[in-house]
Order: sequence, then C-alpha cells, then structure tokens
Amino acid sequence: MTRNLTLGAALSSLVLLAALISFVWTPYDHTSLDIPNKLQSPNGQHWFGTDHFGRDMLSMIMVGARTSIAVALVAVGIGMALGVPLGLTAAARKGSWLDEMIMRGNDLVFAFPSLVIAILITAVFGAGAINAIIAIGIFNIPVFARITRGAALSLWEREFILAARVSGKGAARISAEHILPNVANLLIVQGTIQFSLGILAEAGLSYVGLGAQPPTPSWGRMLADAQTMVSFAPHLALIPGLAIIVTVLGLNLLGDGLRDWLDPRIRVARV
Repeated sequence: MTRNLTLGAALSSLVLLAALISFVWTPYDHTSLDIPNKLQSPNGQHWFGTDHFGRDMLSMIMVGARTSIAVALVAVGIGMALGVPLGLTAAARKGSWLDEMIMRGNDLVFAFPSLVIAILITAVFGAGAINAIIAIGIFNIPVFARITRGAALSLWEREFILAARVSGKGAARISAEHILPNVANLLIVQGTIQFSLGILAEAGLSYVGLGAQPPTPSWGRMLADAQTMVSFAPHLALIPGLAIIVTVLGLNLLGDGLRDWLDPRIRVARV
C-alpha cells in the first residue's frame, strides 16, 4: 500500500467519520442561535469558535461535511450511471452515427461549465441542493463517457474480445462481460477524482448562493458569510477553507494511491 493511498484514506475517513457522527451527535445544535456569544474565537467551550449568529462552528462543519459528501456522491453516481453506458455504447459502435452523436453531445455539455448549468437550472427551478446535484451530475456524464470510451476502444482489438465475438456474443454482452470489468479500475480512480471535484463544485455553488439553502450548513456558504468579517474573525473563513482543503487533498491522494495500487504496470515498475 502506497503512502499516498494511506494518507488519502486517513484524511478521507476522518471527514467521512465526522459526517456520519453528525447524524447522531454534534457538540451543539447547528441551528441554535446564541447572539450573546457570537464571533467567539476557538476556545475550550467552542473548539472552532462561533459564527456571527453564535452558532457552534464545529457542529456546522460536521453537518456541512455530510452536505458536501451527499451532493458530490450523488452527482458522481449520476455521472457514472449515465456516462459509463454511453461510453461503452460509443466504443462498441465506433465510427457510426451513434458514436458521433454521443461524442458531439459530450462536447456540447463540456461547453457549459457546471456553474453555468447550475445558473440555468436554478433560473427555472430555484436554488437548492437538489439542483446543485443535477448540475454537477450533468457535468460528470461526459467525463465518464469519454474515459470509458477511450479505455474501451483499446480493448476492442484485443485477442480475448475477438474470441468473444467469434463465439457469437453481441456487442452489448461483450461490453458488460468483458469490457466493463477491465475498465472498472480506471473508473474507480476517476470516480475518486470527480468526487473531490464535486466537493469543490458544491462549495463553489453554495458560495454564490446556488447550493444548499439555509438552515442547512454548507462550507461554501460559510465562506461567503465570512468574507466581510475576515479582519476581526478570521476563523470564520479559515476553518471551512481548511475543511475543503483537507477533504479535496485526501480524495486526490486517495485517487493517486488507488491508481498506483490498481495498475499492475506501476506495481511492477516499483518492484
């Protein structure tokens, strides 16, 4: 097990553990206002201090973790559930009108960043976590479609695939039984990377008011609320910023570690 994998798994597990614990316990009620004790610096009673409404920052960070993880996880799931079949279909029909239509559709989605997609969605349906999930999920579809298609194309000319075709198996069955298992490792690594990008995207959308809405805590909105108070309460920006950094760093290290661990060529080279 590589150092990146170990460190990435440790950091990611720490954030995940905080999110899971928040379902059953937080130091304080994250919706409880305590105006007399607002803007307290980190202390023995409030380890991460309090915000401008007197809410406990540690409690908000813990609940914000589950918000970010839930949004990113569902969005990546949408991207994989739709993008992988599209990529497999495009590779199986290489050069056909279907392949061309799928790839040009991917190019069209890539032309609109997730923030622009979110603005379009929220303009119609309103801001909220569900719409942020949809926006990030739509942006993930072409990512997984391209990754899957590129990896699958290199397999369609392999001897074991030719043998499967000679045995009478159709393209759909070959894709499901032979292509998908051989690209699963790559998809796992890419899923980890997209998960970290989903955390960043959720924070960015919440920062501009398009993500989870009050009273649900969100790291991005906590940063937005803190931007006018950095000079006299820097912990309001520092703590959610560090939470985002630790989470994204942990997931990126986890992705790098998984790539090294799952790729036999890298393992052989290191030996």
